[in-house]
Parts: sequence; structure tokens; C-alpha cells
Amino acid sequence: MAVIFDFDNTLMPDSITKLLVRKRIDPEDFWLRQAGKLVRRGYDQIHAYLNVMLKNIGQGKPLGPLTNVDLLRFGSTLDKSFYPGLPRLFDDLKRIVGGYSNITIEFYIISGGLQEIIEGSKVVDKYFDAVYGSQLAGDTPDGVLKYVKRAITFTEKTRYLFEINKGVRARNSHREVVNEDIPYEQRRIPFSNMFYIGDGFTDIPCLSLVQKGVGHYKGGMAIGIFDPSDERSARRSFMRLLLPRRVVTLHAPRYGPKQELGSLLRVAVTTACSKIRLRREQAYKEQIGPVL
Repeated sequence: MAVIFDFDNTLMPDSITKLLVRKRIDPEDFWLRQAGKLVRRGYDQIHAYLNVMLKNIGQGKPLGPLTNVDLLRFGSTLDKSFYPGLPRLFDDLKRIVGGYSNITIEFYIISGGLQEIIEGSKVVDKYFDAVYGSQLAGDTPDGVLKYVKRAITFTEKTRYLFEINKGVRARNSHREVVNEDIPYEQRRIPFSNMFYIGDGFTDIPCLSLVQKGVGHYKGGMAIGIFDPSDERSARRSFMRLLLPRRVVTLHAPRYGPKQELGSLLRVAVTTACSKIRLRREQAYKEQIGPVL
């Protein structure tokens, strides 16, 4: 089975904003004035912030001569920023699944944030099977960032759900998805064995896909995240996610075993394992026929 997370504001507070603060850039000016101006001109939100970042990169500019090596180093400083209960949740879920024979659990991140920042985290490196994030590039692998290499928009996110579904795996997903027409019954991780946890507008397609499934094949569980300190965040999440039934529930990002979301995920994974075991036992009984 697969537990799939958005990153920013799902596993930790927004990492791009943290980078801006580190570089003494006003986040409100960056997001609302500079990126917001492009969005109002018709840019996708992810393309807007990536282009604004590029305009601020270079000698004498606010972000300086930024490289992907710099982003990895910055990401390595964020391990104490994960929300309460992390990374213990990952160990607990592995332990739960380990109690069942021939069932495994994998963790993935699909994010519009910068992949190099995410992969710089030691927690991410230890626990996650693959990270799919937006990327910038320079003229050389260690060169100053000049180009948008990949933008993970809200529709692009579903592409990587199908990659996980088909079993096309890569620890560092820098290559194209293998677009093979694999029969659904033969796919490695069915949507019914997926859990998706995300907070924002860009997660809506993934949340809907995991919650509803594909065709007559059942889906898994989609969980929405909101900021409990922001009344507008709770209202937006309710109107965009819970009311249209794109998620089964909404929670604050608290992942401890005695906290709502953390407890729910532990129980949900335990229940999923039990259902898998029951289905296997039933299939085995049907295969061998009645015992005389």
C-alpha cells in the first residue's frame, strides 16, 4: 500500500516561505504582489512562483546566485520543522504493516514545491520511496538556476499517482513516466490501497482520484489538512474539500498517536491490512473449494 503526502503545509510549514525568510525577502511581497500579479495575468500558480523565483536569482539579486546544491543544503536544515508526530508516524505505520505477512507500505511525496529542498531533508531521504516535485535548472548540474525544468501543477500531480499505481518507481524521479497500458488488475498498488493527505487547491484532483477510485474499481482514503489557527483555512478546506466529498475528513496536521490525524492514519492502515488479509483468505477458500 502507499501513503502519499503533499509536502508544504501538509508535512511542514511552507518551505519556500522559509527560504524567502532566510534570504530576507518579504514573503507577502513575493506571494501576493509578485507571484499574484502573474496569476492575475493567467499564469498557473506553480509556474507563477517558479518564474518569480528565477527573476530573483542571480548576482546582486535577492536570492543570490542560487543553485540546486544550495537548495539541497537548505532542505537539510528543515528536519526540525516537521509537524508534531513526525517522523514517528512513519515508523509506527511500518511496524503495523510488518505484523501482516506479504504486505508492504511505501511513502511518497507529490508536491508543487521544489524537489531539491524536499530531498535535502534527512527524514525524507530515510523514509520516502520517491519524491515528485517542481525543479529548476542551470546550464550545468551545479550551475546558477535559470530555467524551469519541471512544474508540478494540480493536474500534473495525478500523473504521478498513476505512476505509483502502475509500479513505475524511482528514488529520484528525474525521468519520464513509462506510459505502459498495464491492465488494472496487474498494477502494483491499486487505488483502494492508497492514502492521500493534502492541504490545498492543487491537491484536489489527487484527493478526488484516490477517494473515488477509477471506473468501477474502489478508491482508498483521502484526507484534507487545514491550519487550525486560520479560520479562513478551515472554511476554504470545508467548502473545497469536505463539502464536495473530495475527502473523507479534515484534520489539523498533527500526527502523534494520540492526536486525531495520527490516530486515524494508524487505525486506517491497520484496517486496510485486515481487509487485504481477509480478501486473500476468501480467495484461497474459493480456490481450494469446500473441505469434505
